[in-house]
Amino acid sequence: MFINPTRIIFGKGTENEVGKYAKMYSDRVLFHYGGESIKKSGLYDRVKKALQDENLTVFELGGVKPNPRLSLVYEGIKMCKEDNIGLVLAVGGGSVIDSAKAIAMGAVYDGDVWDFFTGRAEVEKALPVGTVLTIPAAGSEASTGCVITKEEGQLKRAVNSEHIYPRFSILNPELAYTLPPYQVACGASDILAHLQERYFTNSKHVEITDRLIEATMKTIINNIPKVLQNPRDYDAWAEVMWAGTIAHNNLLNTGREGDWGSHDIEHEISGIYDIAHGAGLAIVFPAWMKYVYKHDVKRFAQWASRVWNVDYDFFDEEKTALLGIEKYERFLRDIGLPTRFSHVNIGDDKFMEMAKKCTDYDTHTTGTFIRLDSKAIYEIYNLAK
Repeated sequence: MFINPTRIIFGKGTENEVGKYAKMYSDRVLFHYGGESIKKSGLYDRVKKALQDENLTVFELGGVKPNPRLSLVYEGIKMCKEDNIGLVLAVGGGSVIDSAKAIAMGAVYDGDVWDFFTGRAEVEKALPVGTVLTIPAAGSEASTGCVITKEEGQLKRAVNSEHIYPRFSILNPELAYTLPPYQVACGASDILAHLQERYFTNSKHVEITDRLIEATMKTIINNIPKVLQNPRDYDAWAEVMWAGTIAHNNLLNTGREGDWGSHDIEHEISGIYDIAHGAGLAIVFPAWMKYVYKHDVKRFAQWASRVWNVDYDFFDEEKTALLGIEKYERFLRDIGLPTRFSHVNIGDDKFMEMAKKCTDYDTHTTGTFIRLDSKAIYEIYNLAK
């Protein structure tokens, strides 16, 4: 089944329309954002004016950090309940949007919102969420996903629910012009990871979604160097921004089972070390590939040939597959990302702790392409040293 109710408003200047769309859901809005960047760029003032022009009552909660924190979510929930807020508007990237989604879930729940992240409760409803996207990366602007970090215990956990699809998302590629190069690269890594989590599947007869995923990966590979060279290339940014949304809006899931092991493995890294999620994925994903590729060498060889333009060696498909992994890793390094723990000064002292936490101390496995226990995850961490 495929469903995606998010209304996408795409193009130049579209953030100035946010008041019109917010008004469809409530006249009391929580304006949720990160740090000072949206104020320096003028986006804060434009969004505030657009909301006020529609005579909406605006409450503000800034301070979202990368790997968004549960403590700020609690603060937003308290505001929504006390002030009878009816819409949470996220202005920022995936961290801000995920924080907004968590607030929206908790604002209509009598218990602790963390219950949803531990599986103690199922999401049955949420406040409407709207977004103004500033960072193409997480795809949270049109997804069912939400990832939050609990400071106590350094736990980073995810929820997926159709109740937290944003009702509308405003995508203006111009808003990405001021992103630092490292953040651009981390976004590219995240988008590619979302595509690869879906691509490496045990599902058969999925040619159409194979081809769509391959095309979206090639779009990122072709356009990220362009925006790094010219940060004001609107057309290249438009390709990247739309690819980021398509990568995670669940269209490309259809007919296939995704893996998601690499995301779970990475969450333990950024949960403890607080590195950017995209950087963590750049470390984990090549190592995961080296651990699992023999499970389906043909699929890896197909990916290497179609996405990375490796000459397909029909007499040695393993060679083709390994060359693809090598080209993927080189691309990540070329755009400025780490591909080893040593590149970010992380040692191996917490590898076993992370592997155990990823499996809730061996009470379950992660991933579906190959089911990984804590021993396997520990070996993958070591492959990334």
